[in-house]
Amino acid sequence: MTVQNSMFSYIATRDKRLMKKVNAWRPPRWFRLWMIVATRMGDGWLWYSMGMIILLFGGSSRYEALGAAGLSAAAGILLFIKLKRFCNRSRPSSIEPHCWATLLPPDQFSFPSGHSITAFAVAIPLGLFYPALMIGLVFCALSIACSRILLGLHFLSDVLAGCAIGIGLGFAAVAII
Repeated sequence: MTVQNSMFSYIATRDKRLMKKVNAWRPPRWFRLWMIVATRMGDGWLWYSMGMIILLFGGSSRYEALGAAGLSAAAGILLFIKLKRFCNRSRPSSIEPHCWATLLPPDQFSFPSGHSITAFAVAIPLGLFYPALMIGLVFCALSIACSRILLGLHFLSDVLAGCAIGIGLGFAAVAII
């Protein structure tokens, strides 16, 4: 077995172990609602709303901020579509049903998390242009990312990779703009 296969096996084993623990956990109702709302906001509603608010009240740097966020989000979407097809990793919900969440995934592939990529690809540029919003934006992005694991839609490694890609794209877009 090569080092690469060994590493992927190690990650997959830990991902499945965490998935089983998450599936067995019965969180309080408020937490379940928070995760469902977070994942639904990550479908785009939060970022479209934030874009409209910034467009109306964002001051002189609003076009640059929205340009950077749009550029990094578009690059992230293109990247995760290609990576999902290339990696072809099954979702946790196709391996074992989740005990309390019955949301249907938007596609059949798990790696990387597109919601996590997009959340950070938008949050980072907007937070860099509007530092007072950074904590709230990162909180929203983290909520979206965590929701994907806790709802049984992604493995931990899918989300960590998505967060890293989104953060990288966000910083790159700001540097380009």
